[in-house]
Amino acid sequence: MTDSSETIAQLNAEADNFRNAWTRVRNEVGKVLVGQERVVEATLTALLCGGNVLLEGVPGLGKTELVKALSKALQLEFRRIQFTPDLMPADIIGTNIMTTDSMGRYQMEFRPGPIFTQLLLADEINRASPKTQSALLETMQEGTVTTGGTIHTLDQPFFVLATQNPLEQEGTYPLPEAQLDRFLFKIQVPFPNRKDLNEIVQRTILKQPISPENVLDGPGILSLRRTLDKVIVAQPVADYAVRMVLSTHPDSEYATDDVRAFVRWGASPRAAQALIRAARVRALGEGRAHTAFEDVRAFAHEVLQHRVLLNYDGQAESVSINSLIDECTRSIPEHAVA
Repeated sequence: MTDSSETIAQLNAEADNFRNAWTRVRNEVGKVLVGQERVVEATLTALLCGGNVLLEGVPGLGKTELVKALSKALQLEFRRIQFTPDLMPADIIGTNIMTTDSMGRYQMEFRPGPIFTQLLLADEINRASPKTQSALLETMQEGTVTTGGTIHTLDQPFFVLATQNPLEQEGTYPLPEAQLDRFLFKIQVPFPNRKDLNEIVQRTILKQPISPENVLDGPGILSLRRTLDKVIVAQPVADYAVRMVLSTHPDSEYATDDVRAFVRWGASPRAAQALIRAARVRALGEGRAHTAFEDVRAFAHEVLQHRVLLNYDGQAESVSINSLIDECTRSIPEHAVA
């Protein structure tokens, strides 16, 4: 057997291991969140990519239960911050306080805040002021916290799962574009149907809860990430993701007529990176060690919808960003014309 054949065999074995772990975690979390298979799949995909997630939905849809189930199934330290208008950055990242040592001498000591965890639930993140929201920017991007001139590195893996209510806007602060761009996915949590709602009532009111089992841990997640880096991404597939992102820009040659008419600014370069990272997870989840065009399309909505800004006409006409994304995915051919 040649070295090349051995490498392929090893990669296929790692792909099978990834698929088994992925399926077990998805099934365990799916036991808790009724009827939200897409939400579970997208959230788990983002976490395995090492990305942050913004969950948007009305209260009572199980967003908090999803995060708790993930922390249980993945054996990650979990903390929750309830964002309110009076929340300050120090309440999140921690602060330096004056203490005395054993000799009675004064010294500054850093007391870490709740952000020093592995799975952070930022509940109703848009209720905090922009100053407080900005305290998460460094952590979400770099996995570090800087205070008093000292850089503190958080334990990996580290994820931020934020929630926001799309209906109640009074007393809220819209997330700035710079912070939205740091969320790998924005996931819409839909309202359950009749069957799912009956099952939710059975589990909660009638006391028939289901608790997920521990199926993975932090080192296991980091090991799966290393497998992701080995997934083959052919140049035509990577270029397809790039052209999809460019199609959201009104001044691009790939833009549709509606994008030119209703979009002020398109998705950032992080969107192209996110499409490829998510495509790798989907490919491995299906037991493949290479990505395909359908893998890139699979999470286009979650990657692009919070990165596309409508202009005045688009807002006035209540244009659906998801509809624009559908147009973009239909208009971009898989293989570029030479």
